[in-house]
Amino acid sequence: MNKQMFSGAQILLKSLLKEGVEEIFGYPGGVVLPLYDALYMQNDIKHYLVRHEQAAVHAAEGYARVSGKAGVAIVTSGPGACNTITGLANAYYDGTPMVLITGQVNSKLIGGDAFQEADIVGITRSCCKHNYLVKDVKDLARVVKEAFYIATTGKKGPVVIDIPVDVFNAKYTFNYPKNVELVGYNPNYKGHPLQIQRALKTLFEAKRPVIISGGGVVASNSSKELTELATKLHIPVVHTLMGTGTYPDSLETSLGMMGMHGNYCANLTVSNADVIFAIGTRFSDRITGCLKRFARDAQVIHIDIDPCSISKNVKATIPIVGDIKNVLNAMLFELMKSHHKINVELKDKWFKDIEEWKKKVAIPQKMSDKLSAITVLEKIYEFTKDDEPIVSTEVGQHQMWTAQNFKFNKPRKLITSGGLGTMGFGFPAAMGAAVAKKDGYILNIAGDGSIQMNIQELMTCVDYKFKVINCIINNGYLGMVRQWQEKIYNEHYSQTKISSPDFVKLAESYGALGIRVEKEEEIIPALKKAIDFKGPCLIDFVCENFEMVYPWVLAGQPIDKVLLSRKEC
Repeated sequence: MNKQMFSGAQILLKSLLKEGVEEIFGYPGGVVLPLYDALYMQNDIKHYLVRHEQAAVHAAEGYARVSGKAGVAIVTSGPGACNTITGLANAYYDGTPMVLITGQVNSKLIGGDAFQEADIVGITRSCCKHNYLVKDVKDLARVVKEAFYIATTGKKGPVVIDIPVDVFNAKYTFNYPKNVELVGYNPNYKGHPLQIQRALKTLFEAKRPVIISGGGVVASNSSKELTELATKLHIPVVHTLMGTGTYPDSLETSLGMMGMHGNYCANLTVSNADVIFAIGTRFSDRITGCLKRFARDAQVIHIDIDPCSISKNVKATIPIVGDIKNVLNAMLFELMKSHHKINVELKDKWFKDIEEWKKKVAIPQKMSDKLSAITVLEKIYEFTKDDEPIVSTEVGQHQMWTAQNFKFNKPRKLITSGGLGTMGFGFPAAMGAAVAKKDGYILNIAGDGSIQMNIQELMTCVDYKFKVINCIINNGYLGMVRQWQEKIYNEHYSQTKISSPDFVKLAESYGALGIRVEKEEEIIPALKKAIDFKGPCLIDFVCENFEMVYPWVLAGQPIDKVLLSRKEC
């Protein structure tokens, strides 16, 4: 009996279905036409047509961040594939699971400078977790299986599958592998029992402990375990930007975000700790400041599934390699068996110090009669908090103001670019979030510079009726760069004053809703109108030009050297 034969394009789609893929983002081109023809002939996978390949990858990232599943994007060869590099690097730095499928020229033409040929395997080697060039249709199903396994296990990240057009057209039977066996790739999921016991003993004996919660807590879905452990051990918690929402901001022991623009209290707590319990963070320069002066008196317990992240920047006293959820559960089990009692009195002085540090906050400065961006974001948060919308951001001052002024009690509610700091990320990521969430609305907090990086995606939102509300903090500058120029470069505002279109007319030209807000009393009515509108919206908040983000730790300074106002500059 002859087995049914399928084209490579059909095998790819069948493989995606086996992985539970329901939605993909993409942009067609010549060499992926066999795949798009196969898409045309089926109804199981929904394809969303973006307006730029970079946006396809960011949308896949947003989808992955909200759903916890791997996002999928499809682009053509050459310029199409090259346009994805920023998104790939962004996903790689932030540990976002994603599979990118790129088309490639005919196998026989590879290396011959064919039309729209690019060595995407070579180009992406440094900005993805793994990549494949599929040379034989017989390997295609296996490669897809491996790609999803690699993307979603260990430290998650993007995987690239480059497929020549002749492989899309070739015929073969479909047989999807049940298991994956990769020599040399065996992530360790269970922390060493003795290290776990050492860590607990150290935390019991600590006088000034603090937990740093990072993005790994989100990736491992271990927010519940973290909260339970921190509560039982009576330890305060700070978080990184990527760890936002992993520990409820509503709890008194939540000290908020640490780092360059973190809370004064969070930074001082980490700087004066005798034990730092770091969970799923890679200790980037944005949270450590001057490494030589970072928490010099502290022992460091560090949990991470990626052994390369431990002691890479900050030396770990007690390293624990493993999946965070498994390790925290093991710690909770040991805690249940333990006869140790938490010495609350031992920590009383520590908490008194923390309460004093909480009193020191940034001091806003009114520069003109224009709207304050901080006021705008406070109003947005207060008006929308009961809806618990997913909030995405672009990168810049507005990103930091959002992290400072919004309170998140759950993970996967803030979607932002951490490691790479990608302007243009937030809007397409919000589209991916809308696909994953499917109800309610998504807020995208943007700057007038960053929103123009991928403004073309407004048409995508209109086409698919994505409920994305873009709140543009329009201060007429590339705000964060200008802030550095003011402080460090003697107010030499070189190429940071930026002109913008009439955002209201622009939105209307796309078929979206456009609103301009120039007065404080207009903020709430504008938000009501945007939420009631059955589609995407741009709200242009015309704000003060020279507002600054505080707290602020200058680059290269230790994180306890926190500036709270212009007067301290």
